[in-house]
Amino acid sequence: MKMQSKFTLRAGAASAVLLMSAGAALAQEADPATDGQPAQVEDIVVVGSQIRGASTTAALPVTVVTQEEIVATGAVSGDDLLRSIPQMGDVLFSSANNPQTSNAARGDVNSVNLRSLGVGNTLVLLNGRRIVQHPTSQGTSDTGTVPVLSYNSNAIPVSGLERLEVLLDGAAAIYGADAVAGVVNTVLQEDFDGLEMKAQYGGAEGTHRREFTLGLFAGKDFERGNISGFLDYTDRTAQRAEDMDYTASDDRRALFADVPGYETSTDPDARSSYTSWANFQTPFRVRQGTTNLTSAAGAFHNQPSALGCTAPIGGDVCLASGNISYSSAAARDLRYDGARGATVSPDVERLNLFVSGHYDLDNGVTAFGELGYYTATTQNIQPATILLNPLWIPASNYWNPFGPITFADGTVNPNRLPGLSNVPAEGTDVKLVRYRFNDVGEQVVDVDNWQSRILGGLRGEWRGFDWESAILYSEAEATDTSNAINLTALQASLALSTPDAYNPFSGGCVDDTSGGDCTPSSQTAIDAISTDLTRVSKTTLALWDFKVSRPDLFTLPGGPVGVALGVEARKETQRDDRDEDLDGTNVFVDMISGETSISNIAAVSSNPDTYGEREVYSAYVEFAVPVVSPEMNVPLVRSLDFQIAGRYEHYSDFGDVAKPKIAMAWDIIDGVRVRGSYSQGFRAPNLEQTNAAQYARLSTNNDYIRCEADLRLGRIDNFNECSQPASASLLVSGNPELEPEESTNQSIGLVFQPWFIPEQFGRFTFTIDRWKIEQEKIVGLLGAQSNVVLDYLNILQGTTNDNVNRAPVTADDIAFFEGSGITPVGQITSIEDQFINLLPQTVEGLDIGMQWRLRGTPWGDFRASLNAAHLMEFNRSAGPLVESLFEAREQGLINENTPLPISETLLARNGRPEWRVSGSFTWSQGPWQVGAFTQYISSVTETGFLSSEGDAWTVDSQLTGNLYGQYEFEDGYGFASGTTVRVGARNITDEQPPLSSEGYLGSLYRPYGRYWYVNVSKTF
Repeated sequence: MKMQSKFTLRAGAASAVLLMSAGAALAQEADPATDGQPAQVEDIVVVGSQIRGASTTAALPVTVVTQEEIVATGAVSGDDLLRSIPQMGDVLFSSANNPQTSNAARGDVNSVNLRSLGVGNTLVLLNGRRIVQHPTSQGTSDTGTVPVLSYNSNAIPVSGLERLEVLLDGAAAIYGADAVAGVVNTVLQEDFDGLEMKAQYGGAEGTHRREFTLGLFAGKDFERGNISGFLDYTDRTAQRAEDMDYTASDDRRALFADVPGYETSTDPDARSSYTSWANFQTPFRVRQGTTNLTSAAGAFHNQPSALGCTAPIGGDVCLASGNISYSSAAARDLRYDGARGATVSPDVERLNLFVSGHYDLDNGVTAFGELGYYTATTQNIQPATILLNPLWIPASNYWNPFGPITFADGTVNPNRLPGLSNVPAEGTDVKLVRYRFNDVGEQVVDVDNWQSRILGGLRGEWRGFDWESAILYSEAEATDTSNAINLTALQASLALSTPDAYNPFSGGCVDDTSGGDCTPSSQTAIDAISTDLTRVSKTTLALWDFKVSRPDLFTLPGGPVGVALGVEARKETQRDDRDEDLDGTNVFVDMISGETSISNIAAVSSNPDTYGEREVYSAYVEFAVPVVSPEMNVPLVRSLDFQIAGRYEHYSDFGDVAKPKIAMAWDIIDGVRVRGSYSQGFRAPNLEQTNAAQYARLSTNNDYIRCEADLRLGRIDNFNECSQPASASLLVSGNPELEPEESTNQSIGLVFQPWFIPEQFGRFTFTIDRWKIEQEKIVGLLGAQSNVVLDYLNILQGTTNDNVNRAPVTADDIAFFEGSGITPVGQITSIEDQFINLLPQTVEGLDIGMQWRLRGTPWGDFRASLNAAHLMEFNRSAGPLVESLFEAREQGLINENTPLPISETLLARNGRPEWRVSGSFTWSQGPWQVGAFTQYISSVTETGFLSSEGDAWTVDSQLTGNLYGQYEFEDGYGFASGTTVRVGARNITDEQPPLSSEGYLGSLYRPYGRYWYVNVSKTF
């Protein structure tokens, strides 16, 4: 296969480079292990401080996920692992969440979204230094279609992790002003001596999802250093939509048939109004004798003869006047079911290679380095392509029922309908208004991702100072390729007067009206209009840093003062190279109307190429200040320590910024600590937001003024039954006045280690932290939906919304609104919007943790942990315009069931549950080990899915549990010695994701139940 050969070639090349470089690779020494305690009462150096040997992390809320806990999660990918951490928010980049377009970040990519603040607010590190961002941007539900960039969680090699550190605190002053929500630091295994092999095979019950992973670890200690490397390979088959009843069809009304208030809603019917049953338009009303074949405006469509027949055109397919009304029960079944033959998650082949090492030089300096390479190839099956913008079919088309009596070569036209009374002998052109190219087949999406990293540095000690400096270069690239329809080639094919002309007039499948196309065009026609659409995006990161630290710069009565100083320079670039058929190179000029479209591809909006670069220079200082020590015997102040830090950054495109941080750790008595922090953050708009020209996106919303007319005229019983989809281009433009986002982060917490509990009952640690993050000037858009609702309100009040562009009013429009009391309007053609800095956002929550460990008992060793995240407040002002729409709805100026963006509170709505809890338990004795992991996600409301009474649907909570058991063959078993066998199950009780109008909520849940796996590892 093409996909396989590409992967093999790339993986082989990467392996060769890494192996040839291994002898010279020099790697950074890892910080000491933390033993998994999330409450840093002991002096442990993890993410959060640059002072080696200082106890500043005692003041910080840091969660450390150890190898033992990673095993309990059963995670295979980085996305699996991050989803197990309660403080992680909804996953906005994923195959379950993405729009089906090349404008999305597709392939082996999942986003990082700490605290649900949105993609781009979390800084991700690898061994303490930045990683490059995934290069493909995407608009998310949080920001409308404002392009955002994320770190790719699937690039994290799970089997190669030593531990995962999550700093649940703003860290702008320490690591960079963009660490608004916190920091995720992935610490890889290093200093390995020996050889280990791991293999795992697993799959989800009742699905085609199967995964095979292979891990190879090798390392060698030398007299002066170590070199280590690992390979992590994953091969996963696609999960098909047919595997689960809640994904098997886009029509999910049957799942709500017994739910009062929702049983009549059409919202769960997501079948598309773009089908092979096409809508057409002629320049005038066409008659056959005295029979009107079209509406007054020339609109007509094809449909099964069982639904009515104005003029038969072959088989059981007929022409009918007007456009298809999908509000009617009969016509609704002409909608296309895009779930058929589609995949929910793609085929994935993934490889991670990493080599690290360090070498002690003669002068007491240690050289270290890293080489890393990640690559992934995916294939996804999506519904067939649609026609986004109308285009004209020349009168000469062989299949045109209103074509010429004879073609140019003199042959008689066999497809012109007889008795056309007002169509000239040369025929008439026909506009193709709404159509899906089902005969071309499903859209096959191939995405190749790769990411590389090279780092080299030196560290040592000078006059009591630890110093370190490194140079890092990393880049990432994604190539997204899919089959598409070339509009210029399509119109050329439509102009042919032979049977090889493309035929959109034949309709779909009479016996399966929601299916494909049972009378396809010839293969010659299909090949002629088909093309490959390619998007190539690339990011780079070049970084140099120098830092020094000393835990005892000078001494206060409370103890030695630690200090860290550092400077950093980095350059980031991002390039988004769109296909020449999208970026304006090859435009489409309609040969009939002369209208020009920048996009020459059906169903994909135009998008210019973008390129941006940014240089950032920064300097920081951090102090660890002990004010009170235990030796001072101060009542109720056993110890008091402060972390004081500040960072200055200069952006080449946004100027200067300085941000402070202060954190405190106050031990009241031994084992009781109060901790708190305050910091500020700054996030400059990403490179695509600042460098993009105007671009277009497809936006589909009901045209609510037409819904109002349907309701007034009794064509529907309530507003929720409306089906008046308006698919239009959302034209987004940049804003030269756009400002950076700013934030403040506050937290206060308590750590309790009850030393009075006898040691035979184990060691306990309890933590509770209250935190609050306030953001200002968030970059976003008003959005297509709000603009259409505003237009609905304005039309009822005698005006319009200038941002909503409509076609001229036709005779059909006049007939549609007749008797409703509403002034007729044309169809929506486009909606204009612009990047803006939205109003403030406030997020507040509570983190609760517990750790228990009991070792050395006759019954074995025990370990348990609990991590809970309680989201208490999530408010984002929608701004005065959207607030006025809510007021209009409350006053009855627009229908009470008109969907609106969430106003003010986002808590427990869509992807932001109030509670997320995880817990793990491990027992081991001798060669045996048993582990369990549980996860709870509380309910959320689906704000866009309303009952007949206007109540939002509740997506229920879910509680799942994982379980595994393993046995290690010790010495004496021959070749089996050193072999560990593990058998486990994720979601062992087979809980299915809670139901939503889309089947399941992909940003929170996985589309399958119980997942079994077997893991075998051997150490040599």
